[in-house]
Amino acid sequence: METTRQAERQRSAAERRRRELLEAADRVVLRDGPKASMNAIAAEAGITKPILYRHFGDKGGLYRALAKRHTDALLSALRAALDAPAERRERVEATLDTYLAAIEARPQVYRFLMHPSDDAAPSPEQGFDVGRHSAPLLRRLGEELGKVIAERVDLGPDNEQMARIWGHGIVGMMHAAGDWWLGDRPCSRAQLVRSLADLLWGRLAEAGDRPGGTGF
Repeated sequence: METTRQAERQRSAAERRRRELLEAADRVVLRDGPKASMNAIAAEAGITKPILYRHFGDKGGLYRALAKRHTDALLSALRAALDAPAERRERVEATLDTYLAAIEARPQVYRFLMHPSDDAAPSPEQGFDVGRHSAPLLRRLGEELGKVIAERVDLGPDNEQMARIWGHGIVGMMHAAGDWWLGDRPCSRAQLVRSLADLLWGRLAEAGDRPGGTGF
């Protein structure tokens, strides 16, 4: 029994330390964006780089932990927008706006997660090479949105397959349009939301809700 309690205390302490390190990494990412380095994160956390490696394995491991942290928060916000007591069109616009508001509020975090360092040939101690990691993050968002659509919208006999197509298509559209908008600011966020909703609305307006589902 005492051994079990000790193991639980050690696990709890390790999880708390991991959260503290991720918070330190977040602070560096907010400051440095894609150029955030392991050296800078270790310094922010008040530890040496080998200790940081011990917790996350390598730069890729730390990136994946940060990506999960922010993707979980984004998915929670998107689900809240989808669950809001409103008409379908309003919920579609609210969901699009939630995504755009998230990347607008923390652009350095977005660039860290979605773009490699701007350096043409970064050294091992410079920015994270995160470009190759962004595709799995987008796939996760697409799969999660596809599940929501499959649960709520009646798309006919191939409902699940169609829902996955829609999920990945909508995420791809949000990502590409949001990336362009965040960089160029060609219009207001509200205008972009309305325009993207218009693009989606035709088939969404026609589809019925799944029987027994919560509606979309």
